[in-house]
Parts: sequence; structure tokens; C-alpha cells
Amino acid sequence: MIVVDSSALLAVFFDEPEKQSFQDVIDGDERCVISAVNVHETACVLRGRLGAGAVTRFWQWLSDNQIEIVAFDEAQVRIAAVAFDRYGKKIDPKASLNLADCAAYALAMSMNAPLLFKGDDFPQTDVQRAF
Repeated sequence: MIVVDSSALLAVFFDEPEKQSFQDVIDGDERCVISAVNVHETACVLRGRLGAGAVTRFWQWLSDNQIEIVAFDEAQVRIAAVAFDRYGKKIDPKASLNLADCAAYALAMSMNAPLLFKGDDFPQTDVQRAF
């Protein structure tokens, strides 16, 4: 199982250089999950940059790729709050995690699963990397 962060999904949708690598990881894993917070973040970014049609394609892509949306529950909220205290924006200048980053981190940590992401923020934390 892997947890997918918004950054990986956006790399796929924006056809970034990592697109195929991320898609291969998603295709190759038996179970992929994503926080509801990260689904919302991804939909907002897609709507803002590419329009409403991109959000419709995103929902279909999630279904086609069998990515399970996980509710942001109390246990994750507590983990996310601790993550922000350690790695949050204006607290840790290297990691600088935002709210949605903390949600992805919390889901990965609560499920003891690796996180699929793009960028330099998560390597500054103790989350396991999926790729």
C-alpha cells in the first residue's frame, strides 16, 4: 500500500517529467490511498489552472486508478498537528509543510505506509518515501 500526495497527482495531470514514474508506481501497487484533504487540494488546483473539465477528468482518473479516498479523522488530525509543530511552514524552513502536506504525512504515518510525492519538503521529515 502507498499513500499518494497531491504533488504526485499534479505532476501526472500537468504532464511533468515525473509523470510516468508516478503513474508506474500507482499502477504497480495493489492499494493506493489518499487523504480527502489532498483530493480537495488537487481538485482546487486543477480547477484554478485548467478549469472545471480537469476536475471531472480527475474524478474519473481516481476511479480508473482505484485510488481510495480516506477521511481525515481525529487520529490523523493529531498526527498532522504534531507534524506541523515539527515541520510546518514558518517552523521548519527546510520542510515547510502546509495543511495538505500535513494531512498526507498523517495518513502515511497512521497507516505505516510510504508516501508518493514530488518535491523537497517531505525528505526533510521522517515519512517513508514510496519512490
